[in-house]
Amino acid sequence: MQKRSKKKNEEISQLLESKKEEIQSGKLVVYLLDECHLVWKDVLGYLWNFIKERLKEGKNPSELPERTLVKIENEKERKTYYGALNLVGKEFILAPYKAGKVENTVDFLKKLIQSNPGRKILIIWDGASYHSGEEMIKFLTEQNQGLCPEDWQITCHKFARYAPEENPVEAIWLQLKNLLRRFYWLAKNFRVVKRLFEFFAKFQLFNTNSPKSDYRSLIPLNPP
Repeated sequence: MQKRSKKKNEEISQLLESKKEEIQSGKLVVYLLDECHLVWKDVLGYLWNFIKERLKEGKNPSELPERTLVKIENEKERKTYYGALNLVGKEFILAPYKAGKVENTVDFLKKLIQSNPGRKILIIWDGASYHSGEEMIKFLTEQNQGLCPEDWQITCHKFARYAPEENPVEAIWLQLKNLLRRFYWLAKNFRVVKRLFEFFAKFQLFNTNSPKSDYRSLIPLNPP
């Protein structure tokens, strides 16, 4: 696994080194991208009861001698956040969605394109299922149609598989969630939790220079 991650990092370094002039001139913007899922009322999903077969509706479990796994209703509120860290400028773009889905990924990429008129974009992210698929291929094809690879409007490159520690945005999520824990006494409901999370992200109350999020170690670049 470590060898695979090292090899992938070398590939990313070589890719970015080959794009160094474009990146430093501002013609190419590089974003490290990831998603974070907040869950409210994340309670127990199953419990054990003393019956052998699954408990049937209306049946009294106390009358059955052996145990089984009984699913319980689990009320949850969820919110997914897409985050993109500008490799050079340290800008962090956050956008809320109902879930991590291909259509939401496409929508977020459109936001990044709109934020960078006249500039090409390179996305580096993990291999999540909603980073691929027919809809994603269609979107990328439409954006890059008629262009040679060097001139593509948007290009996507993956981090090593099963190596979340390689993505600096993962470290940002961890820091933001730790801040939420520190201010738990303010989190009276999920609406407050989301507002706090978005506030922390907006004002970048995280350290992009921490060892686990030192994105500059990926490439030999100096900001312009």
